[in-house]
This record gives sequence, structure tokens and C-alpha cells, in this order.
Amino acid sequence: MRLDAFASLIKSEKSASWFIVKACWKKGRRFCPRCEDRRPSSIRREKYRCRGCGYEFADLTGRYIARHRIPAKDWLWIIKLFELEVSALKASQQTGLSYPTVLRAFGTIRESITAVSVDGELLLRGEVEADESYFGGRRKGKRGRGAAGKVPVFGILEPAGKVSAHVVPNVSAQTVLGLTVKKVRRGSIVYTDKFRSYDSLMFCGYRHLGNL
Repeated sequence: MRLDAFASLIKSEKSASWFIVKACWKKGRRFCPRCEDRRPSSIRREKYRCRGCGYEFADLTGRYIARHRIPAKDWLWIIKLFELEVSALKASQQTGLSYPTVLRAFGTIRESITAVSVDGELLLRGEVEADESYFGGRRKGKRGRGAAGKVPVFGILEPAGKVSAHVVPNVSAQTVLGLTVKKVRRGSIVYTDKFRSYDSLMFCGYRHLGNL
């Protein structure tokens, strides 16, 4: 962002706050952070209720930026200084905020970046389905899990149509969890069957529903 455009954003707390709010919503349209229904009803100032699931939320509900009680203007300064690779110590001096406050804010920015993408690849989010399939020539004997000569493929599907599929050496809990962490945003709901390898998902920041 050009410095003149940035200067216009921080003219007032209101303009800075409005910029942050708009950045939180796709194309400026509010949606439920739980089920992503796009028909929220306004119930009071800056509070909304989802018509789909009934969840009540505010503009910054569930956002990383809401973790800290930092004014919007200061948040924009912190983000800009982070972008310019200024150290947390120098950023605290330039913003007038305490060093621990800026250090925690920098940590939150880094966490939000890794939560949205890994090595530049966007993560799947919301409600996803995970399952494994087995491919190979026809062979006599056991089918599916444990079948000899079959190649396991682990796949994750997002309702919007995004798919992540990988050939894996096995479908152990370690393999399944490792790929899920790399491909699915923490806090998402992961639907699977009742295969025991998926049980560990509930301990790693996911809501696991084994009922496929």
C-alpha cells in the first residue's frame, strides 16, 4: 500500500476501524463465521445473528485481531511496520505502545499468516470431509484397508469444490494428522468415518465428527 493511501486510513480511529472491518469480510459482505451463511440479521449496534444457525457475532468475532485490545489506528501501524520488517522494539518506540504488546501483536500476525496458508498455499477451511481410498489392480483376498498391493490415497474435500489428494505410504494417525495440519485451517470441522486414525484430530485444534 502506498504511504499516501495509508496516511488517509489513519486520519481517524473511525476510518481505521472501518478499513479493518471491510478487510474481514469477502467483498464487504458479512457472513456467519460459524456456518458462513450470508444472511445475518442486525440485532443491535455492531451485533448480528445468523439466520441459518442462530449464532450471534460481531464484526471481529473469531478474528485474530480481536485477541488484543489495541485501537484500530495502532493496529494498522503495527501491521505496516511488520510489513516493513521493523523490529518489535523499534515498532513499540514508534507507536508508543509497550514492547510486550507489540511483540504479542507481531506473534499474532505471524500466526494468522501460517493459519491461512502454508508455503503460500491457501488452506481449506470451514467444514471439510476427509477419507482414504485404495487403488490398484484386481487381487483376490481382503479389500479396502489392509488389502495387499493397493495404493492408499488420502483426500480432503471442501464443500465449495476444493480438493486435496495425496498418495500416502499408509493411513496411520501420524500420516493422516500430518496432511490435515498442512491442508486444513485449525478450528475447521472435519467429517470422517469412524476409522481410529482420525481420532487424534480432536486434540489438534479441529472439531472432529466421525459419522460419514
